[in-house]
Amino acid sequence: MRDTEHNEGIIEGRNAVTEALRAGVNIDKVFIAKGETDSTLRHIASAARDAGATVVEADRRKLDSMSTTHAHQGVIAMAACTEYVEISDILGIAAEKGEKPFIVLCDEITDPHNLGAIIRTSEAAGAHGVIITKHRSAGLNATVAKASSGAVYHLAVARVTNLTTAVKELKKSGVWVFGASADKGAPLWESDFTDATALVIGSEGAGISRLVEKNCDFLVNIPMKGKLSSLNASVSAAVLMYETVRQRR
Repeated sequence: MRDTEHNEGIIEGRNAVTEALRAGVNIDKVFIAKGETDSTLRHIASAARDAGATVVEADRRKLDSMSTTHAHQGVIAMAACTEYVEISDILGIAAEKGEKPFIVLCDEITDPHNLGAIIRTSEAAGAHGVIITKHRSAGLNATVAKASSGAVYHLAVARVTNLTTAVKELKKSGVWVFGASADKGAPLWESDFTDATALVIGSEGAGISRLVEKNCDFLVNIPMKGKLSSLNASVSAAVLMYETVRQRR
């Protein structure tokens, strides 16, 4: 029975995941069966963490639903479609172009289609990079790559453990951080995005987390004229990005 299957970046089975890690495949997440005490699975989890992958405990039903081989042996890995960079790399890209940094931060965007759409718009709008979180976030898997129409291969994406720490790092580098809010702060057209700018886009349901919001320099909102109170995360990101583009012209 085969213990390996590659379907849009999915790697199944103990041997397959072990060999992928050993070969240096860029693994985004590893799902391990919850409650397993098997030494092989513990070794895989340890090797995955050492490689920078996120390790998630999942119940057997979730693994079964993800599996295409029906022989996952308690472990499924998701390969990243491209390599992550550091925040310093994104700032370096802006410096090389002689431009003021323009960066988009995604605060726990879990929907891969939303993340892909944000990356696609970021690339189209001329952003220098996107920052995502390591936990409670979609990673750069094949679904995100497809939703981005391939923009993930042309745009720098950094993945951080703590977004608040990333915000503080950007601020120390002279970047103004604007948090998108449903009802706080100033309307986007009253905000100045012409200097070094980072836009923080919150999750689909909860928005920006409290601590991240507290550390933003400014909060901005998109005035809503209809009966609905908010826009989809990727649509909000697009509106804010192109207001930034407009102001920088």
